[in-house]
Amino acid sequence: MLKDKKAVITGGIRGIGKAIAKRFCENGADVILCYRSNDAEAEKTAEELKQYGTQVHLLKGDVADPQTAVKAAAMAKELFGRVDILVNNAGITNDKLMVRMSAEDFTKVINANLNGAFYMMKECSSLMIKKRSGVIINMASVSGLKGNPAQVNYSASKAGIVGMSLSAAKELGRRGIRVNAIAPGFIETDMTSVLTDEQKAQAAANIALGRTGKPEDVANAALFLASDLGAYITGQVLSVDGGIIM
Repeated sequence: MLKDKKAVITGGIRGIGKAIAKRFCENGADVILCYRSNDAEAEKTAEELKQYGTQVHLLKGDVADPQTAVKAAAMAKELFGRVDILVNNAGITNDKLMVRMSAEDFTKVINANLNGAFYMMKECSSLMIKKRSGVIINMASVSGLKGNPAQVNYSASKAGIVGMSLSAAKELGRRGIRVNAIAPGFIETDMTSVLTDEQKAQAAANIALGRTGKPEDVANAALFLASDLGAYITGQVLSVDGGIIM
């Protein structure tokens, strides 16, 4: 489905990002995985993915720094000559009640989740525009669609991702570039591993399908949107949430 496609995936060494990278590599894509700090985990993920016979490259950098996006685009141009797919998956949380949230608590999450996605879109889309094709997938969240207590910063960043994706889709569509967002619900990742079994059971009780999601559920949606199966889909927000916000 993605044979010979060239993809850049931020936050690509763990959780949802790793699952997306795996799906892409399984389907023939060469990937650049951007990560912030865990060198050992990055090398481990790269070795795991190389078994699929495609190229796997690593780029260390904080997406909140605009230079990371500059380096990612330059790396893709040097290694591949182009970028076909960009997945903005990197993100952080810093949950606190609003009255206890400092300005730094708020802006740190906005910088990583929203600004970082903008920097990557700006740099990678410039390469896509030249060849008049490309796919951008931005990771939103159901928190950006319905809000969550103690997540004013996170919800704001993910709502911003939605608006930014819709605007970019209109701006880039005539250049052959599709832009969509995925809004995961309760997905079992490192972020949710700190919850007790009782808390997870309570979460599942509020989901129409009666279970929490897996990273692979999101990865399958990303594969669909990145492939030609989604060739006439742009400017959409796909909730992968088991029906939690119905």
